[in-house]
Amino acid sequence: MKIVDLQVIPFRVPRIPFHAGEFHPGTTVTQTLTKVVTDEGAEGYYLGGAGHGDQDGLSPEQRGALEGRIKNMVVGHDPFDREKFWHWMWVANVDENILSVLDLVLWDLQARAFGVPVHKLLGGCRERVLAYGSTYPNMGSPDEYGAHALDCKRQGYTHYKIHPYYFWDPVTQQPDRGRPSHIEQDIEACQAVRDAVGPDMTLSYDPWGTYRTYEDAVRVGRELERLDFYWYEHPMSEYRVAAYEKLCRELDIPILSPEIAAGSLYTRADWIRREASDMSRIDVLRGGITGVKKLTGLCEAYGVRCEIHMSGFANLQVLGSTSEDTCQYYERGLLAPGVDYETPPPYLHEICDPMDDEGYVRVPTEPGMGYSINWDYIEEHRI
Repeated sequence: MKIVDLQVIPFRVPRIPFHAGEFHPGTTVTQTLTKVVTDEGAEGYYLGGAGHGDQDGLSPEQRGALEGRIKNMVVGHDPFDREKFWHWMWVANVDENILSVLDLVLWDLQARAFGVPVHKLLGGCRERVLAYGSTYPNMGSPDEYGAHALDCKRQGYTHYKIHPYYFWDPVTQQPDRGRPSHIEQDIEACQAVRDAVGPDMTLSYDPWGTYRTYEDAVRVGRELERLDFYWYEHPMSEYRVAAYEKLCRELDIPILSPEIAAGSLYTRADWIRREASDMSRIDVLRGGITGVKKLTGLCEAYGVRCEIHMSGFANLQVLGSTSEDTCQYYERGLLAPGVDYETPPPYLHEICDPMDDEGYVRVPTEPGMGYSINWDYIEEHRI
């Protein structure tokens, strides 16, 4: 079997943006379907590739790179040689999410060709994963965070993660990009959530690297410890690795990072060696499934948890091939009051992660990633 084509199909999707606690006028965004074709008729697919989960399509520049340079590198080669391609991409300094999309579409192809879901091709370990509710940032007042957390608990979530106030001033209700730390209100939101859900719900916290000083990060961390939060995710810029080393020594709450740092498992291996975080973090757009699986093995060897970042089909397939002792949770969201997370986008017939009453998400069992694609919609809305 040989690769004969690599395509990126852009198409339009309606979206209602949610920001600063309210919905904004509907708009149209570009989603992409990356498709690999072989001389024996087998095909593989990957939706998205930029931004959060599977939802955001590749830019025109990224599409051009895949259909130009990357296509020229892989056409004529065996599509099952993912490891070879993965090393080629790193040596060639290919943009990380582009090499990830190539890796992902090839995993989907082989699993489809063999008639199994990706997690079985990787080596199945579990059929369902415990989910946590992950909020939008700037979701509303502290009391609104508390009410939403309680609603999530009633839905079956056993774990709730707060994205607090950043790039937004919760007092003036105005954008605040130059000074994103609002720790007084962040702490109030954490307290409101703990008061609302009681002591038995697991809580975590992610300010997305916006704390500009070590002192801010320590102060908030102390409050999280007092409130019995499970983890403290990505509090400062991830370029400041020495500050993270110091923070891990200072606080008892586990520090979960790096979240978005480039370099896939290579960066994260160095963080583990330097004890700059207590738990590691990665997703499939930071090295593909190949990179994530390499890191989960490394974390298992060192006894370090590896919590997978973001929702999505591919992340869920990886979780199906890992032990909960290493990768415990699935990040379900982003969630907020009034946000409809349960309805699939128009290009899919089903969402990837329906949740049961016990707070578990089933790993898709259909061949490949598990997509149930509405091909008619994609064709009708192609750009």
